[in-house]
Amino acid sequence: MTPRGRAVTVLIAALLGAALTARLGLWQLDRAAQKVAAAAAVEAQGSLPALTNAEIAKVAAQLNRRVSLRGRWLAEKTVFLDNRPMDGHVGFFVLTPLQLEGRSEAVLVQRGWVPRDSLDRTQLPSLPTPADVVEVQGRLTASPSRLYEFSASPLGPIRQNMTVETLAAEIKQPMLPLTVLQLGTSTDGLLRDWPAADLGLQKHYGYAFQWFALCALILGLYVWFQLVKPRRTAGSRDE
Repeated sequence: MTPRGRAVTVLIAALLGAALTARLGLWQLDRAAQKVAAAAAVEAQGSLPALTNAEIAKVAAQLNRRVSLRGRWLAEKTVFLDNRPMDGHVGFFVLTPLQLEGRSEAVLVQRGWVPRDSLDRTQLPSLPTPADVVEVQGRLTASPSRLYEFSASPLGPIRQNMTVETLAAEIKQPMLPLTVLQLGTSTDGLLRDWPAADLGLQKHYGYAFQWFALCALILGLYVWFQLVKPRRTAGSRDE
């Protein structure tokens, strides 16, 4: 290959590498922008009027919509999700079905967090659960995150994972295909310091910086080795 041909090949390779890395950097910024827009949509959902018992089934897909529900706790059907952290401590997420007043269905409520017994992890915490009709404030949310488990959880109040469908089949109770994250001041000893959703923006910004830095490095190396260095070498020879 002639020197001119090599120079053209190097130029094309440098331009392609710079274009690719710049495009990947822009893609990461676009992903971050999409997540910011999604977070804004979630916040807008949360500002809408709270749904009541009669309205909740009609808009079940509207995650993060506020709800104000009335019903009775099915306390004997409570499930404790193990290995769930809150405020740096590991304990249980408490899930209890709420039998909706005036409806045949129940809804699964993520009521809050309780610490685990440090000596006996099978010891269930004592929770004050009123038998009368209660009013629950919260927001619609997805099922609790699923943790890895080597085998299926045995039947019992302590589980590693739980879905609405699984619980409905076990207790033979019609349930709405959603869960409610309970909010508000706790009077039952449960913590409700639910963490805000991590959008992962810093990850996308970090990846974008890396791609743009690589783009700049490619261009910088091309300019140095193909333009600056040859001219400096030629200049020193002329001297």
